[in-house]
Amino acid sequence: MFRGLPLVSVIIPTFNRAYCLAETIHSVLTQSGFELIVVDDGSTDDTQKVLKNFSDIRVIHLRENRGVSYARNRGIEEARGSLICFLDSDDLWEEGKLGAQVQWMQDHPECQAVYTDEKWIRNGVRVNPMNKHQKYSGDIFKQCLPLCIVSPSSVMLRKSVFDEVGLFDESMPVCEDYDLWLRIAVRYPFKFLDDKLIVKRGGHEDQLSRRYWGMDRWRVYSLEKLLQGNDLSLEQRDWVVDMLIEKSRILILGFEKRGKIKEAEDYRNLVATYSRNDELIN
Repeated sequence: MFRGLPLVSVIIPTFNRAYCLAETIHSVLTQSGFELIVVDDGSTDDTQKVLKNFSDIRVIHLRENRGVSYARNRGIEEARGSLICFLDSDDLWEEGKLGAQVQWMQDHPECQAVYTDEKWIRNGVRVNPMNKHQKYSGDIFKQCLPLCIVSPSSVMLRKSVFDEVGLFDESMPVCEDYDLWLRIAVRYPFKFLDDKLIVKRGGHEDQLSRRYWGMDRWRVYSLEKLLQGNDLSLEQRDWVVDMLIEKSRILILGFEKRGKIKEAEDYRNLVATYSRNDELIN
């Protein structure tokens, strides 16, 4: 365990990932200047047995599975560092990841968020991200609207930013990171470090993104929350409305294809509401 007050608190939420958790933890232990908090989100596999092999970490055991947002939030509440990092329990950090981000944050005390580039591994094979996953530096709010371009495993945040924007939305089973980055990006720029300092591993059956059809349902929910707040400029509001309408129309087609007429009608009404509101404002 870290002696004294740590600069960085690293939070790993995990649920039934005993098969890869040890490798993930080891990738953090090659770094320096941190405390590691693993939140076991009600695992029923050998996760607790894996964790017993590590003495220099803090472990929070949840009695039941509450979801990744709840697990991360518990970690944040327990964190003692002024800088917060997350690592998904199927991802890895490259050596020097924390050091590069800490150096940036210390050199730029005004910066609230810094994230890094990433390597993608799918079913054990290196793949290249698509153009839509391109990373940006500075004011990235508009670029964050279509989909999540910031990986939770790559970001470092000042803990104080949560006092302003709130924690992860625990009502969201997916896209909770998309939601949080938008709430931060509407207020602060993100610094992008163009170094591939994390390894995102995908393709396995237990990925959250594979459990849910229509991920845009949760993005629309997040966009509507933004529109109900007071943080958006008029230009930002136009961007959000346009994206909400675009995603809602895609969902309408998907629901109709699946014979879910009521759900399709709900999104038609949503499109009509924001289309009218937009006309009134303009």
